[in-house]
Amino acid sequence: MADRANSGPDITAASARRAEALGARLPPLLVEAQRVAATVAQGVHGRRRVGQGESFWQFRPFIQGDSITRIDWRQSAKSDRAFVRETEWEAAQTVFLWRDPSAAMRWRSPGAATDKHARAGLLLLALAALLLRGGERVGLAGRRPVSGRIGLDAIADILARDAPDDTWPQSATLPRHAKLVLIGDFLAPADETHRRIAAFAAVPVTGHLLQVLDPAEATLPFDGRVRFRGLSSTTADEMLVPRVADIRQEYLRRLADHQAALAALSAAAGFSFAVHHTDRPPEVALLGLYTALAVK
Repeated sequence: MADRANSGPDITAASARRAEALGARLPPLLVEAQRVAATVAQGVHGRRRVGQGESFWQFRPFIQGDSITRIDWRQSAKSDRAFVRETEWEAAQTVFLWRDPSAAMRWRSPGAATDKHARAGLLLLALAALLLRGGERVGLAGRRPVSGRIGLDAIADILARDAPDDTWPQSATLPRHAKLVLIGDFLAPADETHRRIAAFAAVPVTGHLLQVLDPAEATLPFDGRVRFRGLSSTTADEMLVPRVADIRQEYLRRLADHQAALAALSAAAGFSFAVHHTDRPPEVALLGLYTALAVK
């Protein structure tokens, strides 16, 4: 990696409010997930559908086979047709969220407005705001899920206190048929990521991987002679490239191959995959997450 600037400000309660405002620009996320009867009582589901509950959903015309006791006579009196009052299936999907806390996420290239760590945190909080506004249960991986606005504040507080490490969520801590959103740079070897994702699929847990990259990591824009340094302080973790332009195409090819491998292993495990660059609007990535979860 090239010489890197320090990271931006940590996620705070102010970031939580910004994330919620970002989430408010999109419709509430109602997770589209396969309903498993055995997990309904645990609050795994969240898609709006007719079913047992107390919240009104819609009126629909009375059809043959409906019980007469289901007719809403007040609504029916407004027209020459009989209408049935339907309630909403009240079972919230549980979605677990994870942001890569490793030190590599705190790097940003010169001129970049934010680092990967801060952008991943903003997207996680914005997605949590959407899910919570939609009545879903949300939890940071390895922690108890929460609900409501207080839950968003709790998630923001936990993110503000996280420490750099390489901790991945443990599959044993996740309930069956939950959803899991993983946000990180995923630049480790694809085989390592595959082993971890396969453990989630075995639960089974499905979800989404979002790879967040600095624009310099996505394009290798440097020119001339550049010394690339790793995150350690040893000179052994350095590489001097006399002419970066000579390796740019090979670098881009390997990055594309790596992303193709991540997409393939994600699909095989029931996860979707997308890429986001920190110089692009966070709304684009948030909408992608919304769409990816909504079609599951």
